[in-house]
Amino acid sequence: MTKPLRAAVVGVGYLGRFHAQKYAQLSGLNLVAVVDADRDRAQAVASEFQGCKPLTDVTALFNEVDLVSVVVPTQLHFSTAKPFLERGIHVLLEKPMTVTVEEAKELNAIAQSTGAILQIGHLERFNPALMAVTGQSISPLFIESHRLAPYKPRGADVNVVLDLMIHDVDIILNMVGSDIARISASGAKILSETIDIANARLEFANGCVANVTSSRVSHKTERKMRIFAHQSYLTIDFQERRFGLHRRGERELYPGIPEIVSEETSFESADALLTEIQAFVAAVRGEGPVIVSGLDGQRALETAIRITELVHQGPTSLDQPLDRSL
Repeated sequence: MTKPLRAAVVGVGYLGRFHAQKYAQLSGLNLVAVVDADRDRAQAVASEFQGCKPLTDVTALFNEVDLVSVVVPTQLHFSTAKPFLERGIHVLLEKPMTVTVEEAKELNAIAQSTGAILQIGHLERFNPALMAVTGQSISPLFIESHRLAPYKPRGADVNVVLDLMIHDVDIILNMVGSDIARISASGAKILSETIDIANARLEFANGCVANVTSSRVSHKTERKMRIFAHQSYLTIDFQERRFGLHRRGERELYPGIPEIVSEETSFESADALLTEIQAFVAAVRGEGPVIVSGLDGQRALETAIRITELVHQGPTSLDQPLDRSL
C-alpha cells in the first residue's frame, strides 16, 4: 500500500484555512500541521483537523512533510518557499509568485535542481468554464478581458495588476503561446496608495492582440473574457461559469449577412481550489502534469511587473520584447 503523503499549510489566514480544509478532504494524504506567525490562529485552525499540529516555525516541518501550500503575504513568498524547495519538498505557492522576477527565477532554478514540484496558485486556471476552452482548437486573433471587483482591504498589499489582472495575463499568455512584442498600459490610484484600476494592451509576435482591464474600485463584480478567432469567437464568464462558442454558419440570413451559430454551456458550482490542490497532489504523485508551473508564474509575474512600470511612467509603450530566457 502506498504510504500517505504528508502535507502542511504555511499561513492560515483567510485563504490558507481553505487550503487546509481541502487537504483534509483528500484520501491518501495526511494534513500533519499548519503554520502561522499568530500562535492563536495556528491553534484555532489546527483544532479543526484530527492529528494536525499548530506551529509557528516552518523549520519544524522540514523532516515532517512531502508537500506544502505557502499562503503567506506576497513579500514572504520567496523566503518561505525557498527552504522547502531546497530540501526537495513540493510547493504550491500562491500568486503572485514572488515580489521580483529575480526571486522567481531563483525558485525555479532551485526546483529544477532538486526535482521539487513548484506549482503557482493561479486559481482561475481551474475554473470549469476556462477548462472547457482548453479543449477547443482555437488560434486567437484578439482577446478582450474585464476583471472588476469592489474594493477590499484584503489583497491590497499588492496593486490591482498583481492582485487581479495577473489572472488574465496568465491565462492569455498560456492561450496565445507567443512572445510579447509590445505592451502599452495606463491606470490610476483611486482608493489606495497603489494602482486600483489599470488597462493594458499586449501585442504578440504572432499578431494576436489582447486588451486587458482590471479594477478593484467597481460597484459590481465581473470576470469575463472574449476570444476572437477566424470566423468564430469564444466567451467565458468566470463568475457565472459559462462558456459560449459562436461561429459563422453555413448559410446567410440575408445577402452578405452570415448566420451566427451559438452554443452555450453552463457549469454547476465547482470548487476550483479543491481542483487546484488535487492537481498539485496528482503532479507530486506523478499522475498528472503541473498545470500552472513555476515558469508560468514567472512569465505572468514578469508581464505584470512590466505593466505596473508602464502605468507609473504614464501612457507609453514598450517596443522591445520581454526576456524569454525562462
